[in-house]
Amino acid sequence: MQRINKILDAKIIEHHKQQKKRDYLGVSSIGDDCLRKVQLQYEGKEAEFSASTLRTFDIGHCLEDLVAGWLRIAGFDLKTKNENGEQFGFSTAEGRIKGHVDGIICAFTEELASAVQETGQASRLLWECKTLNHKSWQETAKKGLMLTKPIYFAQVQLYMAYLDLEQCLFTALNKDTSELYFELIPFDSEAAQKYSDRAVQVIQASALGERRSQNNEKMPCISADPSFFKCKMCGFRNVCRIKGN
Repeated sequence: MQRINKILDAKIIEHHKQQKKRDYLGVSSIGDDCLRKVQLQYEGKEAEFSASTLRTFDIGHCLEDLVAGWLRIAGFDLKTKNENGEQFGFSTAEGRIKGHVDGIICAFTEELASAVQETGQASRLLWECKTLNHKSWQETAKKGLMLTKPIYFAQVQLYMAYLDLEQCLFTALNKDTSELYFELIPFDSEAAQKYSDRAVQVIQASALGERRSQNNEKMPCISADPSFFKCKMCGFRNVCRIKGN
């Protein structure tokens, strides 16, 4: 029966490699603490993921749909698709930076309004949902998104900046216990500008490398040591060329 696993894993990886690659810098990666990784993603380099990791990604998307349904049952007018049936999102820098959000909360009941600390007419909220394992979920629930998940924090700040939204209802599902964590995150213009500048820095570095007929103008890596734990877990470790720093 192990042969079934081996065949399945190989087909999942093959299917992933056949998918169309991004030709832009995705907002979901800009807050990563390794600028080299962000740059490699922007330049379309192919990350290596195990079949197990790819299945985890797919499970996360399915669970987010479940959470969206639960919020609608509770009274949130949550839209996850626009009138054309596509994700809400934005494009800037001549299409070189793009973002696609999980949803927009257009309205909610008075009971929910008091629960999310709103007064008067309910305003529109960005909705971003993540699924986390028990340890990661507990840490986020205790310390908040900004301190524990800076990549996600950067993501929601840029979404709010470009979609002209003032607040985000961040939702995290504990994949082990099915508990939900909610955090109302206000728009921080300084943070959004910092991450926007970061994205531009990556794009300019790659453009400079192209003009010089080089592969790229390398952004700094988080570590010069390939054995650093974050480097060892990175899907781009085989194309990073850390030793070339």
